[in-house]
Amino acid sequence: MKSFEKQRHIDRIGTAAIITTAVCWMTGPLFIRYLTGYLDAWSQNLWRYTVAMIFWLPFLFMALRQGRAGATLWKKALWPSIPNVLMQSLWAWGFYFIEPGFASLLSKSSLLWTAGFCLIYFPDERGLIYSKRFWLGIGLSITGVIMVIVNKEAFTAKANLTGIIIMLSAAAMWSVYTISMRIAFKGVDPRLGYSVVCVYTVGALAVLALLCGNPAKVASLEAWPLACVVISGILCMAFGHTAYYTAVQRLGATIPALILQASPFGILLFSMIFFDERLNLWQWIGGLVLIGGSVMAVMAQGHLRKIGEGPG
Repeated sequence: MKSFEKQRHIDRIGTAAIITTAVCWMTGPLFIRYLTGYLDAWSQNLWRYTVAMIFWLPFLFMALRQGRAGATLWKKALWPSIPNVLMQSLWAWGFYFIEPGFASLLSKSSLLWTAGFCLIYFPDERGLIYSKRFWLGIGLSITGVIMVIVNKEAFTAKANLTGIIIMLSAAAMWSVYTISMRIAFKGVDPRLGYSVVCVYTVGALAVLALLCGNPAKVASLEAWPLACVVISGILCMAFGHTAYYTAVQRLGATIPALILQASPFGILLFSMIFFDERLNLWQWIGGLVLIGGSVMAVMAQGHLRKIGEGPG
């Protein structure tokens, strides 16, 4: 293997995109948790994703008229759409069993799957192997997650164990989604790639909602719960995923996964206010360790090749 030259710079657009993603996704678990009192998980998924699809439909129609969304793109989009449906279903379902902050921390175990695959498969990310800051970030992130999980009260309770299994499964599907999205949409406008994924995802979620949920119940929602469906669909889905696609295209999949390790901490702050969720001292320390891991990830960008550049 040839050695990798360090690029001593930080991609400001890519970094801004993943920070935007983190901010958008901090609100997602709170909306999902709030809506558990009004809609089942299957219906939540369907209507929130439908909002995102409608949001990007004008852009998709324009791309179709311009010939930028041909059959090849739709075929490629099938691959990330399948794990996205599985991930989204598990993700929303998990919040019916455990609190938002703890659930979000568990979901960050996706880092291990994502980093392991990307460091082997993608030459432009392999330079991270030589970064001490990257490995320090990995170590801090793993340590932080372990500290939060093992210090959770009633960790072995049935409801918690069920939620933990669901969230860990969602994390694995998230990694598959991220990696397949990076492969399928190389060089594709993030807005275009995600808008096509939305169409496929809404179709699959509609079938699941009709079979397992009660999607018609959305018609009886009062103004604020209905507004939460719309706001979360635009903020978490339409904006959050598109920003994430942008970050992955510019930074690869591993660095964004590391940076997102810190997002549950923001979720915990809001969850303490709205859902009375509490963390003990060791869990707070674990959260701070997670943030330290994300800072190391930003600083490790100097070891990335320019995305799309072949092995040197």
